Amino acid sequence: MSIEAKRHHLQSIQNLLAPYQYLFCVDLEATWDEVGESESPRPLAVVSAQMETIEIGLVVIDMETLEIVDELQRFVRPQINPTLTDFCKKLTSIQQADVDSAGTY
Repeated sequence: MSIEAKRHHLQSIQNLLAPYQYLFCVDLEATWDEVGESESPRPLAVVSAQMETIEIGLVVIDMETLEIVDELQRFVRPQINPTLTDFCKKLTSIQQADVDSAGTY
């Protein structure tokens, strides 16, 4: 993408967000599994249809000052596959104890 195209894209985003005072940025982390390149083939412990939210993150940004005015972070205990895979722990930095002590939906 050219610099001019990037400027145009950013201007479009700025115009879209201009009427709003606050921007809510949400990040969800979920259970997941993947077979690494160095691993022998194996069945996945978590398939995509069984992914569960394990963390909810929210940041509220004041659009005038671009400062964070509030934030929230909560872990969620998974029910279908309550044990996090090594892949999931490595990818998200979420530990088993984080979700074990969390509430469910």
